[in-house]
Amino acid sequence: MTTALDAAPFLQLDDPGFSVRAPEVDEARAQSWYARTPFGIAVLRHAEMGELLLHSKLRQGSHAWPAHNGVTGVFADWWKRTILVQEGADHARLRKLVNPAFAGRLMEGMRPKFEALATELVDGFHAEGRCEFMADFADPYASRILCMMLGLPQDEAPHLLHLAAEMGLALGVSFREHADRIDRATEGMFAYADALVAKRRALPGDDFMSTLVAASADADRLSDGELRDMIVILVFGGIDTTRNQLGLAVSTFLEHPDQWGVLAERQDLARKAVEEVMRVRPTITWVTREAVEDFDYKGLAIAQGTTLHLLSVAAGTDPSVFSGGFDIIAERKRHYGFGGGIHHCLGHAIARSDMSVAMTVLPPRLRNPRPAGPAEWLSDSGNTGPLSLPIAFDPA
Repeated sequence: MTTALDAAPFLQLDDPGFSVRAPEVDEARAQSWYARTPFGIAVLRHAEMGELLLHSKLRQGSHAWPAHNGVTGVFADWWKRTILVQEGADHARLRKLVNPAFAGRLMEGMRPKFEALATELVDGFHAEGRCEFMADFADPYASRILCMMLGLPQDEAPHLLHLAAEMGLALGVSFREHADRIDRATEGMFAYADALVAKRRALPGDDFMSTLVAASADADRLSDGELRDMIVILVFGGIDTTRNQLGLAVSTFLEHPDQWGVLAERQDLARKAVEEVMRVRPTITWVTREAVEDFDYKGLAIAQGTTLHLLSVAAGTDPSVFSGGFDIIAERKRHYGFGGGIHHCLGHAIARSDMSVAMTVLPPRLRNPRPAGPAEWLSDSGNTGPLSLPIAFDPA
């Protein structure tokens, strides 16, 4: 018997060579709001993604990502304990503890420090008229801002960057291939977290990490294990997604140099530029949910345990909602680059703030940016971004 699911288009999401921006994704979206994949169901349209992000019969589904890839080990065990995949009271309790570190008003207060850092980094390569954008700007910018936010020493940023980048390989479709590297980096991050906790307990400071460590004194709020897991996710997530997203932003503008020119003259458009990049080129190319019971949705029977990958890229370019191409001036409906619902991105405020600072500082000084050699990329499925991005520009 043929079901509605059997008749749906198929997308090979687990293929490292597959791109979530490929023409076959557009064709599948035109045919149906969903598609079959090796990982479960892919949701392709904006309206359906918005509804399913909030659906009462779906839970956060990323807890099953290691199992989907046939991976066990240190990272897989840690991943299943993180705030990202918790539900109900545990999720609310953990999120309440870390929300103060990422409040929007705090980000605005730190904006001058972000601007000073961005200017310092640009000064380091500006006169040469070229740079390797990831190594010269995105990597140190993301890691040093994270250290500022959490009250960590700036000289520890390179070590944390390395660990975060290695752990980040777990969020792509080549997870299994890199499992040993990922586990070693996770162990390294555990060791860093343990040493940090010992330091803050011996000598508390006036910073977020000291506050977080102090919360572990009440066993009903944050256990030692939860404290370690929380520190690791804050450092890992705060660095890896930001560095990737900065690289994706610049690579998108390389394809739309006229828009970079507009931004160079209109720094007031920096925030809109960030939202437009997140609409068309988010580093997190899909958001995952899992059915907690059987239910029907728009004619599709979804069984308990089914994984749904809600493709933020496909939803963000859905022609029934978004017209025209990449345009930082256009008024747009909401995108889902940061997810939605109770599991929306914990660090969305810092991502918006530090990216808007970068989009304010970079365009006026790096005029006419263009590729200066081949870029190296993570797979364009799962979490993505450039590993290297050499560019040339006219110093201004």
